[in-house]
Amino acid sequence: MRSRAWVAWLFMLPTLLVMAVIVFVPLAQSVTFSFTDLTNRNQGTIFKPPSWEFVGLENYAYILTGGDPNFYPTLAWTVVWTVVNVFFHFSLGLILALLLNQRFRGRTTYRLLLMLPWAVPAYITAISWRFLFNGEYGLINGVLGLVSDQRIAWLSEFPWYYVAPIIVNVWLGVPFMMVALLGGLQSIPGELYEAAEVDGASRTQRFWNITLPQLSSVSSTVILLGIIWTFNIFVVIYLVTGGGPGGKTDILVTYTYQAFTRGDYSLAAAYAVVVFVLLISFSAVYRRFTREA
Repeated sequence: MRSRAWVAWLFMLPTLLVMAVIVFVPLAQSVTFSFTDLTNRNQGTIFKPPSWEFVGLENYAYILTGGDPNFYPTLAWTVVWTVVNVFFHFSLGLILALLLNQRFRGRTTYRLLLMLPWAVPAYITAISWRFLFNGEYGLINGVLGLVSDQRIAWLSEFPWYYVAPIIVNVWLGVPFMMVALLGGLQSIPGELYEAAEVDGASRTQRFWNITLPQLSSVSSTVILLGIIWTFNIFVVIYLVTGGGPGGKTDILVTYTYQAFTRGDYSLAAAYAVVVFVLLISFSAVYRRFTREA
């Protein structure tokens, strides 16, 4: 087995090289820059040598001790954003998976239609929804205008500027959950349901005592993936609300981008490392908890 291991590594080599170029090297560079005072003013040019210096943990102290008053509110909204989205992703995905697991005419067609939001690139979906949410000319307000004189300022009025990006992200995320859970449902042995039915178990009892426990391995994995993707989703916030109004809908990943566009490269790198550590720590605790459960 050991003599043939080099074959596996040989096939993995192209992927490892690509990962090194687009993931590991930028990650190492971000970690390094987070310990400096690098900005657009001291990075250096062809006419001026760089003058940035290592400052140790100064950026992390600034972030975590409240030097940036917007960090903890942004973190709180990011957590709320993630929990609400993943809740709807999973619950709606499970409902649709249960419906599509039944036998009925046109089931394949419905599956294809429900997969369309996932098939369309996320940035196209986000831009389309932004037009739909337009306060004056959007289709949603146009439909509301048929039954009411009131128009909703989706992107500038509380609480709708929180609701609008959640709607978009739920639209994008439900199909993945649906497909993954549908695969899990189809792998459950039918004999379990037959035995439970013979014993007189109701449909609700079969769902709680057979379906959910049998889906636990799939559910724990897709929920973790959903949390990581939702926590880091950039395109929805950036293209739907732009972080507005006044940065209230910024999540940590868009907040990091805002720091980068201001030229605070070291601070943006520190934000990125904080996000990375948060997700790695949560993933480790989550996987340990689900294994013990």
